[in-house]
Amino acid sequence: MTLNDVAEFLAKPRSWVHENWKREEIPFRRVGQSLRCRPVDLDHWLDRQVTR
Repeated sequence: MTLNDVAEFLAKPRSWVHENWKREEIPFRRVGQSLRCRPVDLDHWLDRQVTR
């Protein structure tokens, strides 16, 4: 998933996702200069957010 895909999925502005992905530990990986996230990793991340 691209940064835009993740922002849409989370119902957050793209700017919020870009500014907070490290602090929030959103499971992005760098592919070249782009950020990508596997859907399964995002699902696991969301599951952990509920238990915080």
